[in-house]
Order: sequence, then C-alpha cells, then structure tokens
Amino acid sequence: MSRMRNVLEYLEQSAERFPEKSAVTDGICTYTYKELLAYSRKIGSGIAAYCRSEQPVAVLAEKGADTLAAFLGIIQAGCFYVLMNPELPIGRLEQVQQVLQAAYIVTDREHREMALQIVPEHQILWMEELMETDENQTLLSERRKRAIDTAPLYANFTSGSTGQPKGVVVSHRSVLDFIDVFTELFGITSEDRIANQAPFDFDVSVKDIYSSLKTGATLVIVPKQLFSQPAPLLDYLCDHEVTVMIWAVSALCLISIFHGLDYKVPAKVRKVLFSGEVMPPKHLKAWMDHLPEADFINLYGPTEITCNCTYHRIDRNRDYSEGVPVGKAFPNEHVFLLDEQDHEITEPDKAGEICVRGTALALGYYRMPEQTAEHFVQNPLNHCYPELVYRTGDLGRYNEYGEILFGGRKDYQIKYMGHRIELEEIERAMEDIEGISRACCIFDEKKSKLYGFYVGEIEKKELHHRMSSTLPPFMVPGALRKVEQMPLTKNGKTDRKALMEKHAKGARA
Repeated sequence: MSRMRNVLEYLEQSAERFPEKSAVTDGICTYTYKELLAYSRKIGSGIAAYCRSEQPVAVLAEKGADTLAAFLGIIQAGCFYVLMNPELPIGRLEQVQQVLQAAYIVTDREHREMALQIVPEHQILWMEELMETDENQTLLSERRKRAIDTAPLYANFTSGSTGQPKGVVVSHRSVLDFIDVFTELFGITSEDRIANQAPFDFDVSVKDIYSSLKTGATLVIVPKQLFSQPAPLLDYLCDHEVTVMIWAVSALCLISIFHGLDYKVPAKVRKVLFSGEVMPPKHLKAWMDHLPEADFINLYGPTEITCNCTYHRIDRNRDYSEGVPVGKAFPNEHVFLLDEQDHEITEPDKAGEICVRGTALALGYYRMPEQTAEHFVQNPLNHCYPELVYRTGDLGRYNEYGEILFGGRKDYQIKYMGHRIELEEIERAMEDIEGISRACCIFDEKKSKLYGFYVGEIEKKELHHRMSSTLPPFMVPGALRKVEQMPLTKNGKTDRKALMEKHAKGARA
C-alpha cells in the first residue's frame, strides 16, 4: 500500500469500509461515514471557490458534528483550519485574527454577531449555505493533486509570553505519522466509541478526531455543559457505550473528586489515556478500582510536537510513590534531556530540559519567525547537517528503568530562601494528604512568597501541620488558601493566573 499523504484518506477509506456506520455524534446530530464524506465535499467545493490552497480558514462554532464536517471541508479545499472558540472573549478572538489574518471565517447564523465583530460580512461563509453547495469534483481533484504531505492541516492557538497568542501550525505528515503509531500502539479499532472531552481548539481533540477517522470508530462528542455535572456526564458516557477516553487529567479528576464513579461506572470503557497535568495517585487509583479490566496510559507532549511524544502504560502492581512516569518515546520520535550546557543527560535522577526531534514537530508558529526560531532550534548534539529539535521548556529526569519522570516547567522551578524548589513537588505532597483532592502552588516573585491553593475539607492549620511533617520549612507555603474548585484554562490545566487574581481580590476585600 502506498504511503498516505493526506488525512482525507482516513475518511475516504472508512467511508468505503463502513458507509452506514456512525462516524460522529454530538448527542443531537449524527453523521454516518458516507454522510460525513459527502458533506465535507460539499463544504470543500464552496470554500475552494473563495480560497487558495494552503490558506487558513477559521471556523467560529461550538464543537459538534457540523464543526467536524467544516474542518474536513476546509481540508478538501486544500486549506488548513483554525477553530475560533466562541466561549473565548471577543478581544481574544480579535487577537487571533490579527495574527492569522484569515481571509474567511466559516460560521453559522447563531454566531453572526460575534463573527461580524471579527471580520466584515463579505469575509463570512455561512455553514448552512456551504452544506447545500453542489459538489465540484473537478475543483476538489485539482486541489488534491497539488497537495503535499508537509502542507499545514490545522493551527491551534496557545498563550504567548508576549501576551499575543501563538498559532502552532501542524502538517498532514505529522498527524499521519503520529496517528498511525497511536492507533496501533493502543489497539484502537472500528469497534471503539471514543468519547471526546477536549475542546476542538485543543490538540487532545486531534487524537479523538483522527483516531476515529483512521480506524472507522465512532466519535462521541460530549456536550461541554456536562462537565459541571458528574452524574449526567456519566449517564451520557454509559448511554453512548463509550469504550475509549482520551481525556485531560482535570476532567477525570472532576468525576473522582465528586465520587461520581460510586453513582455509575462507564463499564464498557477499556482504555483511559490521560494527559495535560500530573495525575494525582489517589484519583488514578479511584478510576482503576472502578475499571479493573481497563488499560490506563499516561501521555505527555506539548502542542508543538503533535499531541504526544511519550507514553507510559500503568502497571497495576507497581509502586508509583515517586510519581507516574511520562514514560518513553513513541516509535519514530527521539525524546532526550539536555542540561544547561546543552549536553545530553543519560544517567538517572539528573534533571534536564525535555527536547524532541522527528516528523512529529510542528511547522512552527504562524507568522512568528522569531518565536519559531527561539523554540525550534538546531539540534545542539548534531554539528554535521541541519536538524531541528523542539525545546519544550519542561524538565524531566530518568528513573532506574530509563523512563522519563516529569519535573515541571522550567518556569516553575524557583529559587527560594537559597534553595532550588520544584513547585510540582510541593503540590504532590499536598495532594498526598487525606482530605485534599487538588492542589496548586504559586510563587510570587515580587513578594518572594509561596502560596498554596487547595480543594478539600481539611483546615488550614491542620494542613500546615501535616505539610511541615513531610516537607522542609522552606517548601511549606507561607499562605494557604482553600478554594471551591480550581479554575481551568481552555486546555483543562489549572489556571494559575486566575488563582492569583482571585487571591488578590480576596486580600483587598
């Protein structure tokens, strides 16, 4: 079989094998593979009449079956898609458009007013009209013939240190290489029903979407409002007979914090893959106890390396008291550690920056050559020919098995009272204490003060006492603050900035 060059080949092959099988459902709308392919061609024909190949086309819509059809239509037109999440503030979407300069935004009538705040009406393509466009097979064939596998497939915008969002552009080749390995490694098949938790502007959803399309599985989009209601969320997972969950740690913890699994267990789930943050051992244990036959896999990797670069299968008989490893590299990816002098670290227990090379690397940041050059750099271990590596900014160290243990962000390694401290280590110690479900530690450089935020029933005085019995004095936060729940970023990670802002407001009140 010849090597695939375009992710549309996943869709076309599954539509040929399983034409009447449900490709995607969002609880309201369901498309078979045959229907999804037909709608993608209609939408693609409409878009191709306006846009040149390899142009960005934005989609302003809630995640759903129609949004997936829009993504695939944009790909049919030879362009690449960018989701503009309507939940984001309009100012943020304007910033994204400032960087992206998309000639057109695809949206529906529901989001008309929001779209008009971003672009003038002549730059809006209406979803309802695109879905009724006649298929132009000649035009689509021309676009496909010209397409190459290193062409961009999508861009996801992440926070930038300058305050301006960065668009990480990822190619067809990167996704094809990753998904081929991912589905084979974890045994995802056409029998699976994959529960999509992640927003469509977050790269965890890339695994959901393309694992489904490649294997002929069904993508079950979970409505976002259910993530504030554990009982209806579990009802939904059970009703839709979900078998695979590729979720953010925070979403899994939401269920276990409220003891949702005591209410109902999604018993058909056979694989749980998690990423985004360090999984607290007590929450992992809760899930494993309720799903004794399921496989649990820890995944790691920033957006810039196409979803994930390392994985670790949880061993139910192993002691994870030192933390769950992020594991070893995926096949055809090289993940290694560099010290501060850019020398490779090979021995255990020495911290270094996690670096990655291989076809999984993103193309870079859209219209940001300086930031791209800063993070996608010449491999310092290779002086013979050009070879890019991505410097993640994350710290790691090897354990005795040669697996990488995540050591937090370089930015979260602080110097306090003369000591070098990992904030994640303090958080782990807090979460090990009975009565605490989540914890976050923040260092205020201006005040040179450590803050500990937590969700749980324990009183501050008791928490301080318990922490003092396991941590040295310089690692016990001077200020402990109980919160109802951890604020989350759109990527499902703890929003440290929002926590500090909330603390500042409380201090002023």
